[in-house]
Amino acid sequence: MPYPPRLARAAAALTAFCKTFPEAYEDHPWGETVYKVKGKVFVFLGVPDDTFGISAKLPITGAVALMLPFASPTGYNLGKAGWVSARFTAKDDIPLDLLKAWIDESYRAVAPKKLAAQLPSEPDSAPAPAKPPPLKKTAKPPSPAKKTAPKKSAARKRA
Repeated sequence: MPYPPRLARAAAALTAFCKTFPEAYEDHPWGETVYKVKGKVFVFLGVPDDTFGISAKLPITGAVALMLPFASPTGYNLGKAGWVSARFTAKDDIPLDLLKAWIDESYRAVAPKKLAAQLPSEPDSAPAPAKPPPLKKTAKPPSPAKKTAPKKSAARKRA
C-alpha cells in the first residue's frame, strides 16, 4: 500500500536527504526502508502504509525528543540504546526540519568518525557534553594532628 500523497512527499524529502550522507545507501531488510552506512542502519523509514514512521539514534537529543507527542522509544529494545521513533498520519503536520536534524544526529552517531568528519559542522542541536577540565595537582592537605595521650602531671606521678 503506498503512502497517501502528503506522507509520500514527506517520505520522498527525507529519502532524498538520507542519500546526501557520505557512503549512505538504501536497504530493505524486514521489508522496510532503511538507510545504512558501512552496514549499520542510521535511520528506519518503515513500510509505506496509511501512516509514516521514522526511527533514529539520538544520543544527544533523545530525551528532549521523547517529550514530543508523536515520539516514543523505538521497539525491540532499541529505545534503551537511544533510538527514538515518530509516527504521523496524513492529517499531521510533519516537522521535516526536525526529522532531518534527527537523521543528521543519527548518521553522526552510527557512521565511522572519518565519514562523519566529512560533514559540515554540527547543526544547531544540543551541544556535545563538554569534557571536564583536567585536575590541577595541588599540595597534599596537611594531615590532621595526631591525638596523643595527655601527659601525666607531676602531682599524679608522686602519688
